[in-house]
Amino acid sequence: MKNFEYVRPDSVAQAVQALDRRGAMPLAGGMDMVPGMQDNVIIADRVVNLKSIRDDGVRGIRETDYGLVIGALTTLTEIAEHPVVQSHYAALAEATVEVGSPQIRNAGTLGGNLCQRPRCWYFRNEHYNCLKKGGPRCFAADDDAENQYNAILGGGPAYIVHPSNCASALVALDATFHVAGPDGPRAVHADDFFVLPTERLLQENVLRQGEIVTHVEIAAPADGAKSAFLETAERAGFDWGISGAAVSGVVRDGVINGPRIVLYAVAPIPWRARDAEALIDGKPLTEDAIRAAGEAALAGAEPLSNNGYKVPLTKTMVRRALARLA
Repeated sequence: MKNFEYVRPDSVAQAVQALDRRGAMPLAGGMDMVPGMQDNVIIADRVVNLKSIRDDGVRGIRETDYGLVIGALTTLTEIAEHPVVQSHYAALAEATVEVGSPQIRNAGTLGGNLCQRPRCWYFRNEHYNCLKKGGPRCFAADDDAENQYNAILGGGPAYIVHPSNCASALVALDATFHVAGPDGPRAVHADDFFVLPTERLLQENVLRQGEIVTHVEIAAPADGAKSAFLETAERAGFDWGISGAAVSGVVRDGVINGPRIVLYAVAPIPWRARDAEALIDGKPLTEDAIRAAGEAALAGAEPLSNNGYKVPLTKTMVRRALARLA
């Protein structure tokens, strides 16, 4: 690991100031940042420890007249175990409890989970100068590549998948991310926070230099609102998921309105299955409708040489998640 300057700001304003220079990187729980630096994949000249911030609002969970506010430094364990999250925002509770082990959830933060870097083997290996690191090509796109965990939707020119299951849940819950930066605070809709490689090749979100997520806001659920999150991993409680789905909607008398279907671990961003949403909107959640939604959600899939299994697997995740709402 290369040498770096270490900064402990007392406030969000100090953190923003410390981060407003090239080579400065924020540190929260360190679950992604520290191993990335050890592997020489994440390079930082200055590390800014956000855990030293004392401002109100960056930690904890509180109910407001609008809904629920979760500080970006709130641990995943706190979110998973919070009774209001469990009862009214089930998709987020189910997503956070799927993250790693209890030890990881005790240290990992919501903001860090949302902003973690890709887990692609080629990106994480310092000996591969891949496209996401400014190199000449995406090695995962090769026919003989180890690409069984890479994208089947929205891929190209880089075929990473977004590793945050909390991100998919928050997109399904129509959340808003609040950001602080050198130009002041701004609010970013969850749908607009994550970006494809075609938009920003070297980034996975819209954060600018010096900006950090301070808190996440979720509107109060309407009467009959339900949500769910499901994922599949090779080893539950340890591995990153290889497929999943977060769903939400208002269900009354068996009819779903305003559905949101967001696929996890199959695209460079939390992937909205808008055609599947339109197919079931305002209709009874029958077995046939749920099956049709699963098919529609993966209609545009383009698997790589070794990840075609993700197509039927993700259809199953969508069906099972929607069945929970029914």
